[in-house]
Amino acid sequence: MEKNPLICLVMATLLEAKPFIGGLSLIRLDSKPFPVYRNKNHILIISGIGKANSAMACAYSCLIFAPFCIVNLGAAGATGTGYSLGEPLHINKSFECDRPQFRSKSPHQHTPDVLEGFSYAKIATLDRPVLDPAERQKLSRTADLIDMESASVIQACRKFKTKCYIFKFVSDSPEHTRDNNIIENIKIYRTVFFSFFRESVISLL
Repeated sequence: MEKNPLICLVMATLLEAKPFIGGLSLIRLDSKPFPVYRNKNHILIISGIGKANSAMACAYSCLIFAPFCIVNLGAAGATGTGYSLGEPLHINKSFECDRPQFRSKSPHQHTPDVLEGFSYAKIATLDRPVLDPAERQKLSRTADLIDMESASVIQACRKFKTKCYIFKFVSDSPEHTRDNNIIENIKIYRTVFFSFFRESVISLL
């Protein structure tokens, strides 16, 4: 039986997704319950920010489109200073630092599918933005990056037995403490991130 060639891209915001929509020649398919864009081989869903939104978008994608795999793409903050702005990274572990396990109190850990040949990073997924440098430093003991979607994307994909890959680009570091800084950096680096995805990732999926 041939696999379904459809690949679903889940992105939190239109701000991050704009180069993907234009670069892949995606056409608006729907606006509710999520904005959906499509070409022959790709679906792009704008989930909205946060764990609940991204989980619902993944579940919706699996139920309606039954894609071969889901790829979560977007911006993430660095917990330390070891990464350059715009640097693309492939996530190999996600930790829910705001959802401790009942007995051990350690963060829930989730493992996505992983492709070979990329720079890898661990990510902390929280349901709120982390802009305080001291809090980032504390999270750096567990993860390299911070976002608000990865862990729930992995969980939803596992429920539906769908492959799940996560790629993020560094949009901010501990020195960026204002939302406006992050928005401007996303605008600067989002097109480069799309080029990385088109040239280095698509052919491997």
